[in-house]
Amino acid sequence: MTALSPAIRIRPRAAAVISMAAFLGIVAFFWPFLVAPGKFGSNYAPPLIFGVLLVIVLSVVVSEIAEGGINSKALAMLGVLSAVNAAIRPLGAGTAGIETVFFILVLAGRVFGPGFGFTLGCTSLFASALITGGVGPWMPYQMFGCAFVGMLAGFLPRATGRREVALLAAYGSVSGYLFGFLLNLSFWPFSLDPNSSIAYLPGLPFTEQFQRYLAFDLATSLGWDTGRAVTNFVCVCLAGPAVLTVLRRASRKARFQAPVRFDRTGADLSA
Repeated sequence: MTALSPAIRIRPRAAAVISMAAFLGIVAFFWPFLVAPGKFGSNYAPPLIFGVLLVIVLSVVVSEIAEGGINSKALAMLGVLSAVNAAIRPLGAGTAGIETVFFILVLAGRVFGPGFGFTLGCTSLFASALITGGVGPWMPYQMFGCAFVGMLAGFLPRATGRREVALLAAYGSVSGYLFGFLLNLSFWPFSLDPNSSIAYLPGLPFTEQFQRYLAFDLATSLGWDTGRAVTNFVCVCLAGPAVLTVLRRASRKARFQAPVRFDRTGADLSA
């Protein structure tokens, strides 16, 4: 099978910005281990501050990706898939951990490349939040988490046929758990009674603090994360082959990275 060109080409400067964004994202998610509640005058200040920073960083990253690396065809595909994701997300609405938004991110990131997957993760969650009224301090963390789910799918090793579907299904399951693991970090420090054995306790060594968080995650989120992982696995296994075929056919027809050439009459010969 001929390798398809990525829908959005990540240029060196955009790659550097994404790397810095990844570092800031790790700091934003793991702030309970880096900043004690109350350091900024309020227990709720750190996630709000990092949330605002994530919005700014995501805006910079998307603008860097778009600068010379995205054309009208890729932008149209991004709009269509963002709308599809925003429309199907309420079907699950997170009930019992069922999330219908991730498998499209995984499949689109696989076909169209990491740059497209990153951007789609941002735009899908933003559009979905506007439709469902899910705008809040948690939204930047969700956008960032989904952006990396889509981006990492574009870096998965090559495979074809059933092996590729199995690879994507396994990745979808793992990403379902990791997404929940990261999102819980944003609110864990002030979600429990401080006297609880699984609550955040400022001043503890990292190992003890991390053990407390693992216990918290297993006790409160494992069921929801399992529902998300199972949903991703089932959706990729059932719909993955057909969706991959459709997306790849669309990619071949669009020829995202084909050079634009015009004849003497001004007609676009690259279409």
